[in-house]
Amino acid sequence: MRREFKLPDVGEGLTEAEIVRWHVRPGDEVKVNQIVVEIETAKSIVELPIPWDGVVAGVLVEEGRTVDVGTPIVAVDTGGEAGGADQGPAGQHRADQGLADQGPVDQGLKALADDMVPKPPEEGAVEPGAHGSPAPKEERQAVLVGYGVKTGASKRRPRKQPPEPIPAAPVANPARVEASGPAPTARPAEPVPAAAPAAGVVAGSGRVAVLAKPPVRKLAKDLGVDLATLTGTGPQGSITRDDVHAAAQGGLQGGLQAAPEPVRQAEPQRREERVPVKGVRKMTAQAMVASAFTAPHVTEFLQVDVTETMEAVRRLRALPDFAEVKVSPLLLVCRALLTGVRRYPMINSSWDEAAQEIVVKHYVNLGIAAATPRGLVVPNIKDAHALPLPELARQLGALAETARAGRTQPAEMAGGTITITNVGVFGVDAGTPILNPGESAILAFGQVRDMPWVVDGELAVRKVTTLALSFDHRIVDGELGSMFLRDVGAMLEDPLRMLAWG
Repeated sequence: MRREFKLPDVGEGLTEAEIVRWHVRPGDEVKVNQIVVEIETAKSIVELPIPWDGVVAGVLVEEGRTVDVGTPIVAVDTGGEAGGADQGPAGQHRADQGLADQGPVDQGLKALADDMVPKPPEEGAVEPGAHGSPAPKEERQAVLVGYGVKTGASKRRPRKQPPEPIPAAPVANPARVEASGPAPTARPAEPVPAAAPAAGVVAGSGRVAVLAKPPVRKLAKDLGVDLATLTGTGPQGSITRDDVHAAAQGGLQGGLQAAPEPVRQAEPQRREERVPVKGVRKMTAQAMVASAFTAPHVTEFLQVDVTETMEAVRRLRALPDFAEVKVSPLLLVCRALLTGVRRYPMINSSWDEAAQEIVVKHYVNLGIAAATPRGLVVPNIKDAHALPLPELARQLGALAETARAGRTQPAEMAGGTITITNVGVFGVDAGTPILNPGESAILAFGQVRDMPWVVDGELAVRKVTTLALSFDHRIVDGELGSMFLRDVGAMLEDPLRMLAWG
């Protein structure tokens, strides 16, 4: 019995994911709950286990591709007779009357035999890499995990159909170049491994199909380079401009004549690079645009003398309770913010557009913006308001360590209520942070540096930082935002106020 494992929804609002790395190849034996693939979605890396014992019959989606939830990604031969319902890791049964947007059950292997060469996504495609799965009737737009999904009126681009031969036209697909070449011995269809070659033989056709975009084909024609002889280094093995230039300059084509002018004309192209908008960047862009054009932002700034806070940090580090945790100024900024939320609960709320209500939250899931190799993530500490200071320090350390390792899970980023972003670690004094969707305030903490400051009528050198508070002006008016920022600053000037007001 051959079963297909479909990409599951591993978090709230997930609509697609990128295949980052496969841990198995066709022919490998797998056991129940064995990790077979890593995916990236909602700003995190997630490991997916297989729900069956068996042998991998085929990897249906190669690394680097982005596919919709419900798309088959790997086929497993589990033995026994066909029939019955498949059960995925989320406990959902696959039956003939399954979800309409997931298509027929076992079509992935048939598609492999029909297309031995991977098709690159069309330029401008809405969801590159998702081939063969029918579009849902209503498009779901990806947003940050934890903030739900919304439906849009935009129409999904029609899925690319297999190319049909066109008389009197040498190219059947604008993303594919077919050049005549020696016909190798046809091989029986077998599952394509995750990394497929850029140039391959179309089964039974005797022709070599080369993956290259139209501008690359034109450049190769101008330089006299035969694309069929090149090995691509681009996405999915496609041939890039650099591949063509390398072939031309290295004299790989015997009939290539010296043509310095075309090479000089192509030189400026090397000064630009196109980065696909996907994964972390895509999610961040969608969330920030939605927030910036939905919530009316106001940002206020306050310079604060934090000399006493820095001294308190030094003393906390010497206490036994903090011996095994990292104590930084950010810890006391968090405590000051949590105390401020207790004094002004409206700052920790959200706007419910559908119900036309303000939802005031009497708990704090404290978001901490963290820079990672894959981009910005904002995990949050659940019920941070109830944590003692040593435990809050431990949670901050664990959050940062997990984020740097790229292992932040969607659940850890869901449900945030208010956020702190520490721009000071980059040597920045202040900024105008954008709200996380669903929150009403975000505090930016700038670098702490020595500055001249007036103390008791005399000039002195003090430790000074800048706080910047952005808030949703539908919920937080200028008075409330100013009082909250003032009190947070006062607690950082004199940490004893945290005890008095807490």
